[in-house]
Amino acid sequence: MEKSLVDGALRILKENFGASAGERVLVLVDEPEGRSVLSVAEAFLKAANLLGLEAEKVVYPSVGGHGKEPPESVWARVWGDECVSRLKEEGLWEQIVGKRIDSWEKLVPLFEPYRDRIPQIVVALPYYSTSHTLFRKLLTGFGARYASMPLFEEEMLTGSASVSCFELKPVTERIARLLSEADEVRVRTKGTDLTLSVAGREGIADTGCLMEPGSFSNLPAGEAFIAPVEGTARGVLTVEWAPTRRLSSPIKVFIEKGRAVGVEGEDPYADFLKDVFEKVENASNVAELGIGTNPRARRPDNILEAEKILGTIHIAFGDNSTFGGCTRANFHQDHVVFSPTVEFRVGDRWLRIMQSGKLTI
Repeated sequence: MEKSLVDGALRILKENFGASAGERVLVLVDEPEGRSVLSVAEAFLKAANLLGLEAEKVVYPSVGGHGKEPPESVWARVWGDECVSRLKEEGLWEQIVGKRIDSWEKLVPLFEPYRDRIPQIVVALPYYSTSHTLFRKLLTGFGARYASMPLFEEEMLTGSASVSCFELKPVTERIARLLSEADEVRVRTKGTDLTLSVAGREGIADTGCLMEPGSFSNLPAGEAFIAPVEGTARGVLTVEWAPTRRLSSPIKVFIEKGRAVGVEGEDPYADFLKDVFEKVENASNVAELGIGTNPRARRPDNILEAEKILGTIHIAFGDNSTFGGCTRANFHQDHVVFSPTVEFRVGDRWLRIMQSGKLTI
């Protein structure tokens, strides 16, 4: 195993998590075809052992989509067979898998007896993101510190994930505060003109600082994000990159009353979006506006890193129930917009926070 991988994992456990000897670490990995992050997982296991942590790796079959709950076997491994059996007996398991639980707090009395089983630290490396799942929400709700790292690649340990969370905090928290104060946001590029309300919603700073119980972050980190008010987004979004590749030609997503109502374009990704929006309940919901703040993020062909690129914004469709929205869906997909001009309306005043991809605040 390369020393640089272990050094990178050590840095994250020490600096991002502030890990202490004796804490339990859970490393999650899934198995989609053609991909392996087992080297990264093994680096975290070795680093955990060097720090005197108790570490366990759980590998599970791919769930096939971002935002879908991990399989039953993973829930049982974390919470115990008895807990999962109770979920089934009370008719809650199918509701969880089907995204029909409207509040994780309702489940607290059932999970409370099993809280001592959960790890203090979760390093989630599945290809398909667990960020927007009840599984993640329950773990952080009970105090676990959780790093969600979908599509993670080895080079990120020494690149975009190596930025100190304390370096990311000032600008990321400043933008999050402005999002919280704003009533409306407008995003414009040559092909995008999108307006949405954020009134009453809270901006969230993803800085990578995971020292506090219940903290949650992507790694690499570096974005301020918010759940737009449902039913308010309107305009057109031009997409030039799919999550892992450049499109052969741009596609346009037309948005009315907070939902995608049409997709135009020749790249096959247009057909994928049309299919998802038609077949997956609430997948067309405009779920998130995010603003990248990581100066070491560079790659546009990996959405985990691309959405953190300083001077970009991203728009996600689908689920936002885990970060202040009201929509649950078995889908959450981000799309990055490069070199945008971004304005916040606060009352009757417009504040330009970014001009053609350059922060102005």
